[in-house]
Amino acid sequence: MIVDLPDTTTSQVSKALVKIREEGGVVALGRVLTLIIATQAGREEEAIEAANDASREHPMRVIVVASEPGADGAGVAPRLDAEIRVGGDAGASEVIVLRAFGEVASDEESLVMALLLPDAPVVTWWPGTAPEVPALAPLGRIAHRRITDASAQADPQAALAGLERSYRPGDADFAWTRLTLWRAQLAAVLDQPPYEPVTRVHVSGAVDSPSTTLLAAWLKLQLQAETSCSLAGPESGLHGIHGVELERPNGDIELIRDVPGVATLRQPGQPVHDLALPRRSLRDCLADELRRLDPDELYGEVITVGLPLLAEGTEGGRG
Repeated sequence: MIVDLPDTTTSQVSKALVKIREEGGVVALGRVLTLIIATQAGREEEAIEAANDASREHPMRVIVVASEPGADGAGVAPRLDAEIRVGGDAGASEVIVLRAFGEVASDEESLVMALLLPDAPVVTWWPGTAPEVPALAPLGRIAHRRITDASAQADPQAALAGLERSYRPGDADFAWTRLTLWRAQLAAVLDQPPYEPVTRVHVSGAVDSPSTTLLAAWLKLQLQAETSCSLAGPESGLHGIHGVELERPNGDIELIRDVPGVATLRQPGQPVHDLALPRRSLRDCLADELRRLDPDELYGEVITVGLPLLAEGTEGGRG
């Protein structure tokens, strides 16, 4: 069910939620958190779909703040249009879409405060362009976790450098979340005999893949080995992470993804294996991040320590 509330106020939106809950039996007490999605108008549906899917694992209230570029500028009449989605249109969540114009759009924090679930954690997600310092942004100050996506920025590699400078405990980025399968596979490989130290690491991928750089930074931090990272341009046809090569005295280990979703593992003295390594969907990344509401300390260490170490080792060239 979708309820439209044109030219409204947050107080009226809150009253409408209570009315819907009383008439339709929609219970908010089972919600475990409030997810705020900050995005541009017209780009919110993909994020809402991902949130709806993730809500089946994490029942929540979703507040979408969809702003128009320049909507808070002078000469724009102040107005708030809202939309409430429940039932089949909202998964296991309640979705409140707020479209603010004029002065109403200038104070996002006040816009959502009255709609937050009481005594429930708050997570803010910027699926598109993120603020320079998420923890200091209006919607970031009220959040326990703050999620960005470096791959959605105009320059993903520069975005990583920005994340390194702006990091605060509680920050997260989907460029790191997308590495879960790669990290698990590489850890499993190195947990097998002959347990020799890795002497050199090489990671390759596309220049628009910040996950490639973060994977190299993680390996550099964990293995303390010489690490290089090569990033190919669009003309190469590569997308995302291409592969990892680990050099050891007994022979090299290669995990290469030449086919989308499938990687080939080569190890000394063992048969070649094809492994499923698909790119994680938006829904999977969001659900993964919502499983923990405490700071991701490993991500913080990789972004603030691993990245500088990688940059020093590659002498100005991560790309």
